[in-house]
Amino acid sequence: MQLPEPGATSSEEPPAQARGPLMIIGGAEDKLRRRTILNRFVAASGGTEARIALLPTASSLGDEVVEVYDALFRKLGAAEVMPVRPESREDAHDPDLVGIIEKATGIFMTGGNQLKLSAIICGTPLGDAIVAARERGAVVAGTSAGASIQSSHMVAFGTGGATAKQRMTQVAAGLGLVQSAVIDQHFDQRNRYGRLLMIVSQSPQLLGIGVDEDTCAVVTSQGDHEMLTVLGRGAVTIFDPARMATNAYEAKRSSPLLASGVVLHMLPAGAQFDLTTRTLVKPEEQVSDEDAAEVLEAQRDLRHLARDIAAADKSPSALRRRLARTRGPRPAHGPDPQDGAAPE
Repeated sequence: MQLPEPGATSSEEPPAQARGPLMIIGGAEDKLRRRTILNRFVAASGGTEARIALLPTASSLGDEVVEVYDALFRKLGAAEVMPVRPESREDAHDPDLVGIIEKATGIFMTGGNQLKLSAIICGTPLGDAIVAARERGAVVAGTSAGASIQSSHMVAFGTGGATAKQRMTQVAAGLGLVQSAVIDQHFDQRNRYGRLLMIVSQSPQLLGIGVDEDTCAVVTSQGDHEMLTVLGRGAVTIFDPARMATNAYEAKRSSPLLASGVVLHMLPAGAQFDLTTRTLVKPEEQVSDEDAAEVLEAQRDLRHLARDIAAADKSPSALRRRLARTRGPRPAHGPDPQDGAAPE
């Protein structure tokens, strides 16, 4: 490789750093059996070389939650688990804590009180370091509260219920890792359809994303598109209100809201959704083994038929021998009157 001359500048720009994936977990992820989601997180963070920054700020359990996830991630093969627990905005300015985020290959935010989490880290050097970590390729994951804070708009608190009603929830700012969206968790298990629908009714530019328990929305960057893939036992529900009609701007107190024309997407494990174009990615058709065997058999029959047709100008005895080879022995009987020839 030839080095450039001193003082010369290269016309080739270095390749852009790939953004790391987001793992948005709806809470109550499996920690005892297959641990599908947590396994995927550790593997994406580097496996046996993973350096995981653990943020338990949202939790009220203190050291207990740190011990649980520390043991889990180490058992799954992570090389290092580094607790980062700011308890105030002043703590979130601590350069030592920021330094831990800066060297992490994976960041995991636990469940708890998402309003506490956002009030302490959003808009601080620590929060900025989390956003920058994703830009340099680190995995950013969060469960429950740690899922909600990843969107640009975050459910602060509110009641459950299937009917969207005025004032049933409030919204705060999140980290903005997923732009123009609001994320809710424990979605089906706690019947949070109404409150997510209320938010998008008031802000139709937002995409509403509800994630079930033990379910993960994995968001990856593919060119200019942000792609969401579903992992886990449940489903991810998406409300697209771009063309909705609503009375949210005039509804009084806690009255039910008009929400017409909202596009609903219910995405089970394996489904893919383009967050940029707000469209479902159609899955590739899968052919079962049985169907594949039938196709192969049909292809063989067609090849045999083609050979039989090609042999039509030969003697009838040659054609019968070819048929016998492909179809097995024929029962003994007299000459076929259509042959016009005696059996050999």
